[in-house]
Amino acid sequence: MPPTLVNVAVGVLLGVALLGAAFDWRSLGLAAVAAALPDFDAVLSLFVHGATNAALHSAFIPLAAAGLLYWDTERREESWLRSRHGWYGVRVAWVAIAAYAVAGIGLDLFNIESAAVLYPLSTDYYAIVGKFVLSTQEGIVQSYVEFGNSLLSVRTVGTTEGRHIATWVNPTPGTGIPADAERTVRVVDSAWQLVLVLGAIAAIPAKFAVEGGRH
Repeated sequence: MPPTLVNVAVGVLLGVALLGAAFDWRSLGLAAVAAALPDFDAVLSLFVHGATNAALHSAFIPLAAAGLLYWDTERREESWLRSRHGWYGVRVAWVAIAAYAVAGIGLDLFNIESAAVLYPLSTDYYAIVGKFVLSTQEGIVQSYVEFGNSLLSVRTVGTTEGRHIATWVNPTPGTGIPADAERTVRVVDSAWQLVLVLGAIAAIPAKFAVEGGRH
């Protein structure tokens, strides 16, 4: 899993791109929080074995939220959200769900440390990792998914019962943490992550400048 700061950076960039006229500090903050929220299942791992990258990384959470939001705003005679927060609330809610799914869950799914996106129906961790290249000799080469027996296969990396994902909250297997256990808070792990974080920081004042010029 990438550091939570990287998830937040992607959430911020999604907010900058998708919020439109609803862009302000509050809506941007909600997008950032939504992107960070899945990583808090590391705290749940103190009480629930195997909760890291599982309990709040389940794809059913944003799917359920999207379904509920669609029902409230498109199917009900009077929308609860729209009646209280207008178009602004609806726009921000959709962007927050996108940030949760793409920045919060997606970055961990497309990573070797993986995510149990079908939890609790399945305890398998899934990781979509590989490469996609165009070769003059081999043609199209991709190793993200495998096709066999007419089925699409995604790499599995253990289960929540047998695999522990260490975090600064719970660095040791199981739920007990020794008093002398080392805790490491990851900020950025690589140059591309730093570029992403700096890009998100730069995008915020740029977006405010653009929006200010329109009014």
